[in-house]
Amino acid sequence: MRVYEAKIVYSLVSLGEEVRLDRPEAVVEYLRSAFDENPMQEAFYCVYLDRKNHPISRHLVTLGTATSTLVAPREVFRGAILAGATALMVAHNHPSGDPAPSAADVHITRQLREAAKVIDIDLIDHVIVGDAKADPLKVGYYSFRAAGLV
Repeated sequence: MRVYEAKIVYSLVSLGEEVRLDRPEAVVEYLRSAFDENPMQEAFYCVYLDRKNHPISRHLVTLGTATSTLVAPREVFRGAILAGATALMVAHNHPSGDPAPSAADVHITRQLREAAKVIDIDLIDHVIVGDAKADPLKVGYYSFRAAGLV
């Protein structure tokens, strides 16, 4: 039988001015470079926050295909608990540029919302990042919080 040791590894992502992630636009800007790393694949990120919504870490939960990515609440909240987060924002990109949520996006957001209640870690928002040129609304992102679903 194999027994593994779990470790937490921190890599410095940002050093400089304090960022407060309390608006979808701030999350989009904060994660823009991360999504640029794999622009042709969906990537699902979590940003773990302190009690004042300042990021304490970010985590690439999964990297998918051009049209989907697989994510589970346990993967999202494992990182939040290990980081000592009191809140989190989740975000993923749509390589097509259209940030409109799919049925799967709505489903996982509901799962995350319910898990957040049980664990007592606030889910601030789930943001889908697209491209304003491909967005019928010309915004470039979709916020579940703004839509009243978080």
